[in-house]
Amino acid sequence: MKKFEVGHTYQTRSIGDHDCIFEIEVIKRTEKTVTYSYMGKQRRSTIKVDANGEWIRPDNYSMAPVFRAHREIA
Repeated sequence: MKKFEVGHTYQTRSIGDHDCIFEIEVIKRTEKTVTYSYMGKQRRSTIKVDANGEWIRPDNYSMAPVFRAHREIA
């Protein structure tokens, strides 16, 4: 199972616009939360786990981006 790692960058695409790519950089991590830089601000989210590994959602609205640990930028 892939996990978020400190110092790594992850990306996802917008649901409404395929050319819009969101990125986060993980700053700190605990067992249950991850602190990251998102759109110029430092944020913290609870880590959720499913069959594909860890994921977070920085905002809580219907088309909010979802960042998954397996979408790391190489």
